[in-house]
Amino acid sequence: MTKPACGGLTVKLLKVLLISIVTAAACFGQTESLLIGPGDGLRVEVFDTPEMSQEVRVTDVGEIPLLFIGNVKVAGLTPGEAARAIEVTLKSKKLMTRPQVTVSVEEYATQQVSVIGQVRNPGVFPITAPVPVINILSNAGGLTDAADRNITIQRHGDPGQIVKYFFSNNSDDALQKSVMVYPGDIIVVPKAGIVYVLGDVGRPGGYAMSDNDAQITVLEALANAGGTNKTAIVSKAKLVRKTANGTTEIPIALGPIEKGKQPDIALRASDVLFIPFSYMKNLALNGSQIAASAASAVIYTHP
Repeated sequence: MTKPACGGLTVKLLKVLLISIVTAAACFGQTESLLIGPGDGLRVEVFDTPEMSQEVRVTDVGEIPLLFIGNVKVAGLTPGEAARAIEVTLKSKKLMTRPQVTVSVEEYATQQVSVIGQVRNPGVFPITAPVPVINILSNAGGLTDAADRNITIQRHGDPGQIVKYFFSNNSDDALQKSVMVYPGDIIVVPKAGIVYVLGDVGRPGGYAMSDNDAQITVLEALANAGGTNKTAIVSKAKLVRKTANGTTEIPIALGPIEKGKQPDIALRASDVLFIPFSYMKNLALNGSQIAASAASAVIYTHP
């Protein structure tokens, strides 16, 4: 019985399978790929045609010069899209009928990432390959206590491509949902919203909404501020909120809320919870005066 000569066929099948996997991976991760730009160094490989494989650099006009083909426009494309463009060119020039091309970025022209906003050491950090955003935030000293955990990443070469990343306090979530940062990207860490608790409380001031939910209620804010003092007029508590039409005062039934007879109230960024003193002169403060006093309040990032 003659044995089938399958060794060579098996190798070819494995090569085809490998190319298919690489191509599928490139298409699947396309939204997370850095766009190719001038100055980038690329490696172009053509399956089963090693003489056409080469390393090239993108010119100032966004093209790469390829053997047997000529110039191909690749700037503004992902590596997967650039591979498709080269395949189309090979077909149009009748050099190959069913080409299979892969393109990889070997060297980025811009080899740094910028981190601005609420990190301990903002600045520019060198990287030569894509890395998780958590690594970059670590290099920047981590988030400040006043940082908002909703982080924005602007992709290099495409200012319109914005990636959102939520840096969870939960370590598993933070690691599993981490996104990649590419050379030339800009990371922006905004400041968290602040709510103010003023008046006759233990520790009046502003409090950052920097927990995972970025939310805080009246009772939580009051607890952060050390609760009301014995001299406070709890029945006259009010919420001062800035709106498009000016400042609005909202009476707060603090007693019933503390007893669970009324639901707690969620606060918004820049809200002011005001607990009046027993002194009569302070009872006459209006919402605009209270809101103005918040500007000079001490900001606390931890209860």
